[in-house]
Amino acid sequence: MVPLTVHSGVAVPLLRANVDTDAIIPSREVRRVSRTGLGDGLFANWRYVDGQTGRPDPEFVLNRPERAGASILLGGPNFGCGSSREYAVWALAEFGIRVIVAPDFGPIFRKNCVANGLLPAGVPMAAVRELAAWSDRDPQHNRLTVDLVAARIKGAGEPVPFDVSRAARIRLLRGLDDIAMTDCRAAAIDAFEAERFAAEPWVRLP
Repeated sequence: MVPLTVHSGVAVPLLRANVDTDAIIPSREVRRVSRTGLGDGLFANWRYVDGQTGRPDPEFVLNRPERAGASILLGGPNFGCGSSREYAVWALAEFGIRVIVAPDFGPIFRKNCVANGLLPAGVPMAAVRELAAWSDRDPQHNRLTVDLVAARIKGAGEPVPFDVSRAARIRLLRGLDDIAMTDCRAAAIDAFEAERFAAEPWVRLP
């Protein structure tokens, strides 16, 4: 994964509550086992006029010209609830989202975000609304800077602190996926196996 230390990008507000993984990417848009080719299906029910990938709805916030290239999503309470569908995170990542700012997240969705290099930044709803209002007031300058080192979001006014677990912060700062996390413990794993096989040699397979 690409490490995330400081990220600046266009912010897009989607302040609906309880946006579940089926809203993030409807099941009909999941036609493959690969994590690629999912970006077009992101928010398909809201993003397209007929709910199918095709004709974009110009009123939907992700389709507005001033939000082009958005990489920071401002969400509402309980973002990413519902099923454990990892495709939802893959679709967000392929679209270009790197940071999601919301009051709270579905627990499995939050874990999937971190495992795939997306930052789920916990911010009180009042502060999310303020960030969204600022980006709406000046849509030509609606970029935010998310500093994971300082755990602060910078826009207009005072920086906004956000919550992220220590484990998630370390993984994102270092760009560690699940395999890389295991590799970090390779020496300890080797030492454990050597000690165990010395004490119980019958455990080792031929």
